[in-house]
Amino acid sequence: MALVLHSGPGNKNAFKALIAAEYSGVKVELTKNFEMGVSNKTPEFLKMNPLGKVPVLETPDGAVFESNAIARYVARLKDDNPLFGSSRIEQAHVEQWMDFAATEVDPGVAWYLYPRRGYIPYAQTTEETAIASLKRALGSLNTHLTSKTFLVGHSVTLADIVLTCNLYHGFANILTKKFTSDFPHVERYFWTMVNQPNFKKVMGDVKQAESVPPVQKKAAPPKEAKAKDAKKEAPKEAPKPKVVEAPAEEEAPKPKPKNPLDLLPPSTMVLDDWKRLYSNTKTNFREVAIKGFWDMYDPEGYSLWFCDYKYNEENTVSFVTMNKVGGFLQRMDLCRKYAFGKMLVIGSEPPFKLKGLWLFRGQEVPKFVMDEVYDMELYEWTKVDITDEAQKERVSAMIEDQEPFEGEALLDAKCFK
Repeated sequence: MALVLHSGPGNKNAFKALIAAEYSGVKVELTKNFEMGVSNKTPEFLKMNPLGKVPVLETPDGAVFESNAIARYVARLKDDNPLFGSSRIEQAHVEQWMDFAATEVDPGVAWYLYPRRGYIPYAQTTEETAIASLKRALGSLNTHLTSKTFLVGHSVTLADIVLTCNLYHGFANILTKKFTSDFPHVERYFWTMVNQPNFKKVMGDVKQAESVPPVQKKAAPPKEAKAKDAKKEAPKEAPKPKVVEAPAEEEAPKPKPKNPLDLLPPSTMVLDDWKRLYSNTKTNFREVAIKGFWDMYDPEGYSLWFCDYKYNEENTVSFVTMNKVGGFLQRMDLCRKYAFGKMLVIGSEPPFKLKGLWLFRGQEVPKFVMDEVYDMELYEWTKVDITDEAQKERVSAMIEDQEPFEGEALLDAKCFK
């Protein structure tokens, strides 16, 4: 018998097996007239998968459920299938990224999308957590794809098939361009994959969601009609004096919680004054802006931090490295009120080094920044000791874009202000 995939059309989990089949030269037939909620509740279907979940693959040797298992089964029907990688380490990496797609990307998309579709109750805190988790996952993926076309090796693997199908669920339904633009390498990767002939044959033309679906409001239950009393009504009592009740007050909207940095004791340093001085100083920068910075700096209200990128060996392409910094600074926008930063791309030849200097309100790197900006984990953070003259001079040199910097040429310098 032919392999039969029980699923409706457009199911991203069914796409995995169908695309794997295209790459493997395996014939898989999609059931016709499959109706979700009906076809998967029949005794015949439940015998194949007691949970009633789709898809299910019907084979001569029995049924297989769970979409990744189905895709693996289909791919293994071709001997030495390159979809699994060409070495043991590539095979491990294929499995690694399949797990990443299932445990990091898929849940983030689902918990963002499904409450808005009304499949599960909506809660704003749950959505915020889902978005933060998804951004963290996409950030890690974006870094991995900086100089790669495929997840593993130099051709499509099962990891690309599974991850692209999970990303498709987000791109097509809720992840708008505004959301995904923070992850340019993920965007490039996704559109490259869905336009591969074997992907396109299954998925068709993919379009990105133009808006985030509104939260589905539950319909108010219909008021029950009053039962009509067939019997004669009892004599009406004399009307009692009306008691006017005070109208129930609507619950006042809860004030937005203050940022902890707003609760710190006042500082003598006015950050906007420093940013203005920095922007307006065109000549004699060392004598005017740098001197002005140290005159303004309040070590009790602010702290200075050096950051060094942990993975400089990846920085082999100049424009990609500079784009990496640009994306980081965009994501730091949430702390613009509390920070000033300089990021330097160092070196005349690859690999290029990324180093930065940041001024933050308070004595620590703000927790909300560490939680929300996934790039922060990609850097080593070292607090500046301004009693050390060498460190103090290094701060001045970074603010000034001094070249050469520590004996090396500056490829680029970017300011966050």
